[in-house]
Amino acid sequence: MKLFVVAVGRVKNDGVRSLCDEYKGRIQRLLKIEELEVAETKGKKLTASQVMAGEAVSLRKVLPAGATTVALTRTGNAYDSKKFADLVDRWMVNAKDVAFLIGGANGLDPQLVRESDFGLSLSSLTFPHEIARLVLMEQIYRATSILRGEPYHKGE
Repeated sequence: MKLFVVAVGRVKNDGVRSLCDEYKGRIQRLLKIEELEVAETKGKKLTASQVMAGEAVSLRKVLPAGATTVALTRTGNAYDSKKFADLVDRWMVNAKDVAFLIGGANGLDPQLVRESDFGLSLSSLTFPHEIARLVLMEQIYRATSILRGEPYHKGE
């Protein structure tokens, strides 16, 4: 099983990039993980819908064949950290690649969300895509630490 974080845009903030790299390194102790980035769709005359549709085309091009696709969206399924760890555990048992999709400034194209195998909400709040990626990486690491019985997770 391999995890993919498939995102629109790159992490430009050095501090956030450093933290993403830190969690990625920790995750790699147990799971293979790779970040795939596509360029933001830009155009002064483009509507938000057109931007999201263009980014969806780019995201589809880099999606690993056969991977379970998980769209990060406010309307997706919300889990606490232990339930998310259970979900990661099920994916590990299935040994199928998993691709987490993170949209750009306008979010993910609604059609791409519908096409995805699963919807996941990190929060009902809206995050910049860089922060969403950081939160996702931390939660994946937290899930692996829960599954390994490590003391990182202090929650109930």
